[in-house]
Amino acid sequence: MHRWVRSLQAAVAAAAAVTMVSTTPAAASPSEPDGTSWSVVRAGAGYQVTLRLPRQLDTRAAAPEIAVNGKSVGVAHESPDRRTLTVVTADPAAAHPSTVQLAWSGAVGGSAPPTTQRSMMPAPGKPTPDPTTAGQYHSTRADYNLGDAALTLPGLRGKAVEERAAVWVPDAPGKRPVAIFLHGRYTPCYDASTGNVDEAHWPCLAGFAPIPSYHGFDQAAEVLASHGYVVVSISANGVNAQDNQDSDDFGTLARGQLVLDHLDLLAKANGGRAPGLSPSLRDKLALDNVGLMGHSRGGAGVVKAALLNAALPHPYGIRAVLPLAPTDFDRETLPDVPMAVVLPYCDGDVFDQEGQHYYEDTRYAGPDNVLRASLLVMGADHNFFNTQWTPGDAAAPEGDDWQDENDPTCGLDAPTTIRLTAAQQHQVGASYIAGFFRLVLGRENAFLPMFAGNSGSAVTVGAATVLQESQSPASGRLDVAPLQGRARDVQFAGSVTGAYCASMAGRSPQSGLPSCTESALIGKFPSFAPASLASNVTASPMLHLSWTGAGAMTAAVAEHDVSRYAALTIRAAIDDTSPSADLKLTVTDGAGRSQSTTLSALSGAMTPLPGAGTRLPKTWLESVRWPMSDLTQVDVHDLRSVVLSTATPSGGVFLSDLAFQTAAAGAGGPSALPRISIEDTTVDVGTTATTAAVRLTLSRPSRVPVVANVQTLAGAQIAAAAWRVEIPPGRTSATVVVPVAAGTTSPPPADTAYKVLVAAPANAVLDRNFANITVHNQPAAS
Repeated sequence: MHRWVRSLQAAVAAAAAVTMVSTTPAAASPSEPDGTSWSVVRAGAGYQVTLRLPRQLDTRAAAPEIAVNGKSVGVAHESPDRRTLTVVTADPAAAHPSTVQLAWSGAVGGSAPPTTQRSMMPAPGKPTPDPTTAGQYHSTRADYNLGDAALTLPGLRGKAVEERAAVWVPDAPGKRPVAIFLHGRYTPCYDASTGNVDEAHWPCLAGFAPIPSYHGFDQAAEVLASHGYVVVSISANGVNAQDNQDSDDFGTLARGQLVLDHLDLLAKANGGRAPGLSPSLRDKLALDNVGLMGHSRGGAGVVKAALLNAALPHPYGIRAVLPLAPTDFDRETLPDVPMAVVLPYCDGDVFDQEGQHYYEDTRYAGPDNVLRASLLVMGADHNFFNTQWTPGDAAAPEGDDWQDENDPTCGLDAPTTIRLTAAQQHQVGASYIAGFFRLVLGRENAFLPMFAGNSGSAVTVGAATVLQESQSPASGRLDVAPLQGRARDVQFAGSVTGAYCASMAGRSPQSGLPSCTESALIGKFPSFAPASLASNVTASPMLHLSWTGAGAMTAAVAEHDVSRYAALTIRAAIDDTSPSADLKLTVTDGAGRSQSTTLSALSGAMTPLPGAGTRLPKTWLESVRWPMSDLTQVDVHDLRSVVLSTATPSGGVFLSDLAFQTAAAGAGGPSALPRISIEDTTVDVGTTATTAAVRLTLSRPSRVPVVANVQTLAGAQIAAAAWRVEIPPGRTSATVVVPVAAGTTSPPPADTAYKVLVAAPANAVLDRNFANITVHNQPAAS
């Protein structure tokens, strides 16, 4: 999250305007009149690029990057005063730069031509019951505040943070389900008398007070409490002030640790062993039935909390996780826990919507029996889910993160805008928070259509149209063809070309698959957007079906009796180069009878989403659902094939996850899968190149192969690259060989630690996911 006021615009503009060159060792460019400058110096076999800003970089969720000659060369290290950004890169462009700029999610500006788009949103299904209607219970407050330096977090290199929360306790009988909220990254401190803010200090300096971001979800808290839930909303300003500077992962681990620390405190309060906490919490908390909601970087934090929890000897019963407009810097998977990812279409902060990877990466990450959903809220921005970041509601400076208020699609001032008002976005956010926990923790199935249905691909929630992708629990799903790679049961005929693809713009050559798009505009492709710290890890393998004439794709149905399922489903989106496209969907039974419809008749997936430019329109796969109740012309007890044939003269469509499904919430809890970790290593380097052996380990052997990805972060002697690693059944380790460039001869540089991480595992969950390759450069032989 960030404070979208004029200062960031000025900082970006100032950084973009600089055109000085400095490539001699230890040279620094002179300052511009506004105080902005940059420099480039040799660093081993690469270059250290430094960008100095005239003021503190504003707090936002996305990770800052540096672009050389208009192209991002990597995620930047941020100085403690938030005015200096540094990247070490081997990119040859850094040898002779013409511009050095601040970048976010790979983008430094520019535009793209408009495309054909939906003139109106798809007709949604019936409105669902309003989950924010007040319940029967009254609640009392049991807030606690143990001080601004009550905790130290290993994930923050031991820096101190607050232990503070707002708590709602209903007067319902017995132990109650617990919902924990974690706000995202926003300015930590402000001066109410002047309106000034401080981004970089914790505790707040004299004259400044903490911004109460943890009160930004009070509406959802009050609703849930009225239905019998204990709600705890945690303050994380101390993490926000220190995460970019003092963590490997922009605070993801620290936020997860913060959630578990609060759970430990609540467990003590539940047993009457927490002095200073309200006695109303004693014997009130059902800590075997816990849901976590996190906004923005808080979304990454609650995913990490669920993973950390799974590693405990006696884990808490975390049964539901809702990442709201989340970041996902390092591609973590979360099997075994029902999860709903909520994405705002007009997100101007995390505009690449990398949180989509939580859904994409977890679909087949392990055998489980839970609901997964990804929801795209049309017209929502990033900030307005939190009332404390919203104009007219906030105690401190705030703003609209979309920033361009004249943008015809998402600008608040544009006559053609699809934007929700702040009040409407508050309502849809509260609806999804309350609805998900009431569905999963409270088993109120009336709210299931908000997340997954058996028809259509969109719903109306309050004033919002919300597009859906969902994967039903395994017990209610028959996967006909995941469409992630070649399969014997999937055949192509005629002019149809079926190319399995992954990632974008050549990011993941190790996959062996072509890119799904050659575009470098990562803000337009949530499924393919490279994660900030796992930029080369293969993203979202799927089928790109294209045609210039008649043809078809046929998938055989191995389990012929599909009568117990509620719908035939497939995820689909028109590709980014086709002005129009449609496919005919046909099912055939054992007697040769068939029945057909078109994807466009079932959903709006075959019409591009609205907008133009570098961030819009989004290419986002919707779940197209054909209700089984409509299949009256075939025998659903003996179905043999599903055929997708061309319904337009030409076109291109992305397809994934052909299945028969019945929507359900499922049931899960802490994952029992093995935990995978990455270990530190050291390598001696002389004047010739060598390699470093990086070891992955499992907490216990697996009965099936464990697959994961290793990503190196770019530096002077190690390039950014990714490897797919498989640990065979019964084994507990595997090794990746990482190339290391030669060092300089005289004098050798000091030992340098380069980051390496493990990401996107299948059949295991992440434990320690960051490590160091320490390069010891030796002097040349005499």
